[in-house]
Amino acid sequence: MTRLRLMATETPTRSDALLSVLSHYPSVLIVMHDNPDPDAIASGWAVHFLIREKLGLPVRLVGGGDIVRAENREMVKLLGPPLELVEQLDESEQAAGVLVDCGPSESNHLLCASPVRPVAVIDHHQGTWRPEQLPFQDIRPRVAASATIVASYLQEQKLCPDEDLATALLYAIRTETQGGEFSHTQLDRSIIAWLSELANPERISEIENAPLPREYFADLVLALQNTFTYGDAAICFLPTAQSAEIVGEVADLLSRCDDVDRVLCAAMIGPDLVLSVRTGKDAGNAAELVRRVVRGMGHGGGHEHRAGGKIPNVGLAGQSIELVHNELRSRWREACGFSQQRGTRLVAKRDIVGNL
Repeated sequence: MTRLRLMATETPTRSDALLSVLSHYPSVLIVMHDNPDPDAIASGWAVHFLIREKLGLPVRLVGGGDIVRAENREMVKLLGPPLELVEQLDESEQAAGVLVDCGPSESNHLLCASPVRPVAVIDHHQGTWRPEQLPFQDIRPRVAASATIVASYLQEQKLCPDEDLATALLYAIRTETQGGEFSHTQLDRSIIAWLSELANPERISEIENAPLPREYFADLVLALQNTFTYGDAAICFLPTAQSAEIVGEVADLLSRCDDVDRVLCAAMIGPDLVLSVRTGKDAGNAAELVRRVVRGMGHGGGHEHRAGGKIPNVGLAGQSIELVHNELRSRWREACGFSQQRGTRLVAKRDIVGNL
């Protein structure tokens, strides 16, 4: 297959610019964030398809960590994206690194400790880095999902995804608009309409109703017992958790409580303290909240109403986890305007244990 050539009379699109940058490299490495979610997987898969069809270059789709959320595992099982989960990269320095659904300044992807340097980034998160440092960047925080951006590339290049890829892209957009993220741009709406003609709705239903392990319900009970409210703000410290995914799931669930507009949920995952923050439609910016809460302790970011963070190596630094919890609770209460208010349990232990 020949490399990309643009007619002089054509107006270059964003996908043209991406392909032009990548055409100068012998191979491409598409990197998702660690523990990739549906948006990262679908977006990376679509870029993989785009490069293979338009450039014919050797291309890999990789991520670190694991896929632990039940729905995400079911998605991979049913749709079969060409992804690889690895502990580290050994690619040649000549490979072009493409980050999807994450940014170069973040520490949650494999390129942080790799000789492969990113030359392109495609993302819809609010970033704190300077995009002019890369040859190609397409960052659109107002768009609902990275999958929307990459699906538009396929349209620009007149490529039609098969049923499995279309299903993955459509499901990714659905997951990114859960919770408080209700807004869709005109591009999101047009891409959803296009993908709906190509996707398999029965597959999406199967993914959304994936079977859950018993450990999930054990974590859920602990979460309810350990959630406190301060006015319209809730905070939950899980004493144990099977995976980082449960932190976000608990935050999503608590954000649906009718008198809760802001939620922080945290749990120790290995040596790190992982956080998820959710805010209601008119309850402030979740990404700004999580950065404020972890400033000087860790890092965080995300969307206007859904964000996450991490305080690394808490379990290795000789710190008391209880002291870290107390500091985060104090910062959260202050950030939400309830520094002087006493907390109330969302569900009293007696209300759970007393009915067994």
